[in-house]
Amino acid sequence: MKIGYFLAAEEYTPAELLDQALGAERAGFQALWISDHYHPWVDAQGQSAFVWSMIGALSQVCRLPVTTAVTCPTVRIHPAVIAQAAATSAVLHSGRFVLGVGSGEALNEHILGDAWPQADVRLEMLEEAIEVIRELWRGGFVNHHGKHYTVEHARIYTRPDTPPPIYVSGFGPKAVDLAARVGDGYICTTPDPDLVRRFREGGGGDKPCQGGFKAAYADSEDEGAQVAYERWPNSGVPGELSQVLPSPRHFEQVSQLVEPEMMKKSFVCGNDAEAHLEMIDQYAKAGFDELYVANTGPHTQGLFDLYQREILPRFR
Repeated sequence: MKIGYFLAAEEYTPAELLDQALGAERAGFQALWISDHYHPWVDAQGQSAFVWSMIGALSQVCRLPVTTAVTCPTVRIHPAVIAQAAATSAVLHSGRFVLGVGSGEALNEHILGDAWPQADVRLEMLEEAIEVIRELWRGGFVNHHGKHYTVEHARIYTRPDTPPPIYVSGFGPKAVDLAARVGDGYICTTPDPDLVRRFREGGGGDKPCQGGFKAAYADSEDEGAQVAYERWPNSGVPGELSQVLPSPRHFEQVSQLVEPEMMKKSFVCGNDAEAHLEMIDQYAKAGFDELYVANTGPHTQGLFDLYQREILPRFR
C-alpha cells in the first residue's frame, strides 16, 4: 500500500501547509492529498486557503504527487474553470496530479446564493461536470449545452501531454456507482470493504482506490482525543448533516452533542505506532491501494518522526 499525507487546508496556514509537505516528503510519505474548502468546518480550525494557489506553490517545494480530496466542480466554481485549474496543476506537477472530485457540501458551495440541490441532482451535476472537464482537456474549442452547464467557444491552451486522471469520491451506493462508471479511481474516508467491492464490481475493476483517516498525535491517547475534540468536533456529526449544514456556526451547534471520548472512534489519537498500523490494516483489508493520513494539532513533526521511524519502512 502507498502511504501519503493529507494536508488539511481548513486548519493550517499556507506556510504551514508547505512546511508539512516538505516534512512529509523528508519522512518518506509517497504522495499528498489536499482538501478544497471555502470555509473551515468550525472556527477553531481557523483557515481555508484557496486550494489552486496551494497546489501551484506545492509544485515549487516538493516532488510528491498531489490529489485534491476533494474538489466540488458543480456550484461554487464552474467545471470549465476547474478544467483550466486542474490542467495547469498537472503541467506544474509534471503529470503528478490527480483531480479528486465529489458532490460537495453546502458549507462551501452555497456562498453565491445558489440553491443547494438534493443528493440525486448533485450527482447528476457532478457527472455532467466531469464530462465538461474531459471535453475541454481534449483540446480545441468546446461548445456544450447541457442540462446544468453551458460552455461557449472555450479552449484550454495550457494542457499536460496526458490529461490528469479523475478520481470520484463516494460514501453512498449511488455515488459509488457513479465513481465506478465514470471515474479513473475511487476516493473514500471509511475503511468499508463493501464500498470498495461495489466500486470494483460496478465497473471500477482494478482502478486505484484511495482512502484517508485523521490522526491527533500527542503524548497520550486522551491528550490526542482532546486536541481532536477542540479542532475537529464535527468529525462526530452523523449522517448527511455534513452535506447540508451551511456554516461553521451550525457545525459548532450540532457538535455540542459530541463528547471528547467519541473522537477515539474517528481519529487515531496519541503516539502508539500499533494503533496507526491497525488503522492502516483496516484500509488494506478493505481493498484500498493508497492511504493518506492527516494530523490535527501542533505536533505534526511528532507524527512525521513516528511514521519515518516505525511505520513507513514496513511499506517500502
